[in-house]
Amino acid sequence: MTAAGNRHLLEVIDLQAGFAIGGRYYPAIDHISLQVEPGKVTCIVGESGSGKSVLALSIMDLLPKDNGRRTQGEIRLNGRNLMEWSEAEMNRVRGREVGFVFQEPLTALNPIVTVGSQIQEALRNHKPLSRRESRALTIDLLRQVGILRPEAVFHEYPHQLSGGMRQRVMIAMAIACEPQLLIADEPTTALDVSVQAQILALFKSLQQQRGMALLLITHNLGVVAEMADEVIVMYAGEIVEQGDVDRIFHEPKHPYLQQLLQLIPRLDREYERFASIGGNVPSLLHMPQGGCRFAPRCPEAMERCFAEKPQMTDTGANHLVRCLLYSGGGASGGTDGGDDDD
Repeated sequence: MTAAGNRHLLEVIDLQAGFAIGGRYYPAIDHISLQVEPGKVTCIVGESGSGKSVLALSIMDLLPKDNGRRTQGEIRLNGRNLMEWSEAEMNRVRGREVGFVFQEPLTALNPIVTVGSQIQEALRNHKPLSRRESRALTIDLLRQVGILRPEAVFHEYPHQLSGGMRQRVMIAMAIACEPQLLIADEPTTALDVSVQAQILALFKSLQQQRGMALLLITHNLGVVAEMADEVIVMYAGEIVEQGDVDRIFHEPKHPYLQQLLQLIPRLDREYERFASIGGNVPSLLHMPQGGCRFAPRCPEAMERCFAEKPQMTDTGANHLVRCLLYSGGGASGGTDGGDDDD
């Protein structure tokens, strides 16, 4: 249940986060605002370097402590601002209210501790269970995520398992305490196609059975089409478009999203060569300070796109886009639910 008077399970407001490099701070995500509703699947999509993973880690305050930091904004979970919470308070949130599935389970799991012991630890950190009770629940969780021999896997180490099984272990750990929100950061990146499909089906099944909200980070628009209720498109640390999945796919507004959709292979289209978007996402050290960040790669770019910074504009039905083609010369349109720059 969300807090009284607050309809969003998770609400990110004007968030900025980044890294200190060579004595200078570089924002990796800039003025990000979004909402995740109870029981819904929200997908964040974009190329590598767009800031998706930084956003996910920032929500749970998991940026590297040596050089990563959140510099402004609010992160509200059931109406409570997590930006004001101590590390001890955040440890009570992680796992219990919000589960997190990392991109590479082999590095996220402890290599010298059996997978059963790692899931047991997650359970006993948040629930008053005996060792016997936590063992029984751990084996049941392994069974729920589709591991066929859970009693044996309980005693095995991460390196003894396949990539797909390690990801299932990570999912079991993430859902162990029945969180309201599950964040999954590129959970199928290192898996082959058939295993990817199995893991996505598992996410969908668990999300529906448990009524969780799912915040899924991906670069794969096919995954978005299959999984999402709401879609957020990121580019160079900013949200450039967001809306419900049907509008995103059938009425794309931003030239970046339009080009991404053109890259999806289709049976009714011939390809003479491998298609791509010209140029690259700007690096963290050379992020444009003025104008539209996509302008150097945009086929629709006008002269003013390199000078005027576009704001989020509501084009109807809460379909938001950051593009001067829709903002009337750069003036901000409706921005309820979007992320405005100062």
